[in-house]
Amino acid sequence: MNIISSIIRTLSDEEKRSFIALLKQKNKRNDTKNIQLFKLLDTAEEVKNLDIKIYGKQSKGAFHALSKRLHDSLIDFVASKSLEGETSEEMEILKLLLASRIFFEQKQYRIAFKTLNKAEQKAKIYDLYSILNEIYYTKIQYAHLNTSLSLESLIHNFKNNKASIQQEENLNLFYATVQNKLIQHHQDFVVVIQDALFKFGISTTQDLTFRSLFKILEITNKAAQASRDYYTILPFVEEAYTQINTKEDLIDKHLFYHIQILYYVANAYFRNKDFKTSKHYLVLMTNQMHKSQNKYYRRFFPQYTLLHTLNLNYTGHADQAIATLETFDDNHHKEQTSYILDLKLSLIVFYFMQSRFKDALGIISGFYHSDTWYTEKTGILWVIKKNLVEILLHIELDNLDLVESRVNSFRKKHSSYLKNNGETRALEFLKLVLEYYRNPEIITTASFKEKIQNTLTTPDPEQEDIFEMSFYAWLKAKAYRTDLYKTILELVHRK
Repeated sequence: MNIISSIIRTLSDEEKRSFIALLKQKNKRNDTKNIQLFKLLDTAEEVKNLDIKIYGKQSKGAFHALSKRLHDSLIDFVASKSLEGETSEEMEILKLLLASRIFFEQKQYRIAFKTLNKAEQKAKIYDLYSILNEIYYTKIQYAHLNTSLSLESLIHNFKNNKASIQQEENLNLFYATVQNKLIQHHQDFVVVIQDALFKFGISTTQDLTFRSLFKILEITNKAAQASRDYYTILPFVEEAYTQINTKEDLIDKHLFYHIQILYYVANAYFRNKDFKTSKHYLVLMTNQMHKSQNKYYRRFFPQYTLLHTLNLNYTGHADQAIATLETFDDNHHKEQTSYILDLKLSLIVFYFMQSRFKDALGIISGFYHSDTWYTEKTGILWVIKKNLVEILLHIELDNLDLVESRVNSFRKKHSSYLKNNGETRALEFLKLVLEYYRNPEIITTASFKEKIQNTLTTPDPEQEDIFEMSFYAWLKAKAYRTDLYKTILELVHRK
């Protein structure tokens, strides 16, 4: 039932009404149970014993058949809606191409070429290189029937389009190569990206398609997230988005991609501590989310909320950030597990920064799954951050019996990963935390302060990762007896 419920959650209220109307139209009997099952699954709460609720008794066989029919109907509906909306232009062009070939067979050459030209113009607008290949192939095949056509020019266009198809294929190879390196936890992702771009002859200054630019930004964001080197990739992101801005006439056509791209750009600026520019792109993102009758608003709202509250917190508006997360409706976005967990962890961190340690621990106590489960859902870096925050919470709350066990567990689970991926600063941080925990008086000594500075900071604050800075700030606040949140803001906003 999880699969069917997940599909239902992707539908807007209007689409749900359309689907029910379609079921009513298709149902030949009045006692068909598919609409009843749909409505039972279209709830935030999990409903048990569905077969009994529907049939009044246990009927696993009939219920399984009913569920399969509803599943298949939903798949057909989603696919049909996609063809009606996102690919409507492609379908129209393919119809024009097919019609032109029929006209050629019927020797209606004038109308055939006119229809084919119309198909070509539309295919060029939407960068549909595969369809253009068929259009040019057809034009060349019948070129002898139109004396006004230049065969040499047609062949030139055909070859140029072939090069564009090759470029799209190269981009796919680039994406797969970098993705493979990410899985292998390769350390220098910036070099990986640059090498892969060079290997497959790709440049963001080329006239790439909207989807191609989206793919480049998507994989770049994943690499930056893994390495936390958003500083080096920012110029690359800026250049890619500049190319997207030149395709203004295609933005509404590729609305989903455009919203996600705006999130990537806003996130890159946030991670580089340029909060003003990040907020600017978040405003653009919400503008796009409201388009097409809020078609993608629900889909992108969790990740927008995540970045919006992070910007609020790191610009001195922690109360607003916390209030936003406290009122966020998790049940309304249950299918987006990764972002829900990110939002919960952010609230924990925001509470911690405000010394609301019991509130933070209350949320962590609700994480009842294993670290393996959380790693599968949202990645190992989330688990590492959660475990580090939990250790600091137990120190702050004087849960001394738990600190040593949590530290030993952390080292056992994560030391190999951190060492293999050059993440030794996290282990050095933990080492300093333990020194302070075992001997609190050491924290204010000049030698320990110097050790904190030399071990946990880099010469250029602009290249520091904002989240790593936040952990470092905890030790600094202890050493200099300053307020944690104020210390974080001072570190983050220093030039």
